[in-house]
Amino acid sequence: MEDEKKGKVCVTGGTGFVGSWLIMRLLRHGYSVNTTIRSWNHHPDCKKDISYITNLPGASKKLRIYDADLNKPDSFAAAIKGCIGVFHLAHPMEWDEKETEETKTKRVINGLLAILQASLDSKTVKRVVYTSSASSVVFNGKELNIIDESSWTDIDFLKSLGLYGDSYVITKTLAEKTALEFGEKHGLNVVTLIPTWIHGPFINPRCPTSVRTSMALIFGDQESYKFLMNTSFVHVDDVARAHIYLFEYPKAEGRYICSAVEVTIEKLCEFISGRYPEYQIPSADSLKDIAAVKFSGLSSRKLLETGFEYEHGLEEMFDGAIQSCKEKGLLSLVRD
Repeated sequence: MEDEKKGKVCVTGGTGFVGSWLIMRLLRHGYSVNTTIRSWNHHPDCKKDISYITNLPGASKKLRIYDADLNKPDSFAAAIKGCIGVFHLAHPMEWDEKETEETKTKRVINGLLAILQASLDSKTVKRVVYTSSASSVVFNGKELNIIDESSWTDIDFLKSLGLYGDSYVITKTLAEKTALEFGEKHGLNVVTLIPTWIHGPFINPRCPTSVRTSMALIFGDQESYKFLMNTSFVHVDDVARAHIYLFEYPKAEGRYICSAVEVTIEKLCEFISGRYPEYQIPSADSLKDIAAVKFSGLSSRKLLETGFEYEHGLEEMFDGAIQSCKEKGLLSLVRD
């Protein structure tokens, strides 16, 4: 373990895929961590087991759990008090449309603003790292070979596509803009990380949405094939490392795309068939007519120019994800 006295940071959404992995990394790096989770009363019929984060190495002494909810914006202040940094990952992951876009957006923005204000009021927070999404840059309505941090999703164009779950993309895009604008207006140091499909092993009990989408060819999730036609992946550990790197990097500012591997569905079929022959996947030819939702062409140049390096490729992503699914009984082998 590195320096044991790096200070205390707050991670919102600590029970999520990236949040839990980030906590593990931060503890390993010598930080003390306050993390927020949604109330046990949020789902009265579901007792939340958070042992997968409370049992992490170092957690018994250096991890504190706080109850907070985006529906109660002020509930985050206690977890942020006394911290030197905030990693804001908490975000509604429901892709269904049970609540209106307006309701969801209001909840996300109000919660975000309260977290940023609490960070400002703390007088101790040196930087806030907001976790955005590639969805905030790719739906720009332009045919761009290279997408960099200057690109923003055009919400009117996005709505014209009629994609399922577009309210998630809208809230992510508006929240990222709000975070950066707040930082600029109030003198709060805010940077945003924009990962593509996050893939790899996971310590939380359920298979994360991005992992399930990344492995759609193995799961047989035909509705998700369109996201894999031309897409980009990044390993969850590289995403967690990038969060910490940007928090610690003195010159960090603005947005940073985090995208490690770009691949077509044809190459993905070839890769999976060759490395994991025990799984039945569709032939590349049978997928050619699927209308693609393009998640490729994203440039990590800005992040890489800071000196950050990716450590994991496609092999580690799929190996780790498949192993985690097996360990949790989430994946059955389908043999030819």
